[in-house]
Amino acid sequence: MSVGANEHAKPDLATVRARLLARASSLGISNSESEDAAIERLLEQEVPETEPGEAECRRYYEQNTRRFTAGALVEASHILFAITPRVPPERLRAKAAEVHAQASRDPARFAELAREYSNCPSAAQGGSLGQVGRGDMVPEFAQAVLDGELLGVLPDLVTTRFGFHVVLVARRIPGQVLPYAEAREQMAAFLRQRGMERAIGEYVRALG
Repeated sequence: MSVGANEHAKPDLATVRARLLARASSLGISNSESEDAAIERLLEQEVPETEPGEAECRRYYEQNTRRFTAGALVEASHILFAITPRVPPERLRAKAAEVHAQASRDPARFAELAREYSNCPSAAQGGSLGQVGRGDMVPEFAQAVLDGELLGVLPDLVTTRFGFHVVLVARRIPGQVLPYAEAREQMAAFLRQRGMERAIGEYVRALG
């Protein structure tokens, strides 16, 4: 996924931290043990947590039923380009994109490419992960392979905390959608966290 101009404009972590600490100091919030504690107290005071309403929860549930499907499995393979201190991420992504293009042109070569390029132990099995469910994968990878209907090589690289993945989905095994009542707690926690992240982002921008 390309990075837009607005993302380039975001302040870096050091700038955000400095703004928050300056605001905390102006309000007389300090902590002799750590700056993190002062920032946490500032956010608790100025960015209160909001509870998602019933209408918001139900709307999200209806629009994202795949997220609340229990027992869904995919038979998948991947080629992992693992992030390491020795290789700049831009160069690693470029190589992953090159291999992704090769796999997309000729999916029959996927196992061969995995054995040659993947940094995952699954490379020995041609990149095969077997049948996996949501709890078997990190959330960003699970979302990419489970929250869709495509088969074959996925059209985009999947980015996770481990690196860049070229992914092939060979088979999908449907699960069962959880009733709203069973999914509500999980859904509310997600919406609460998402709302807090947005509110903090807006708060930091306002400080600038």
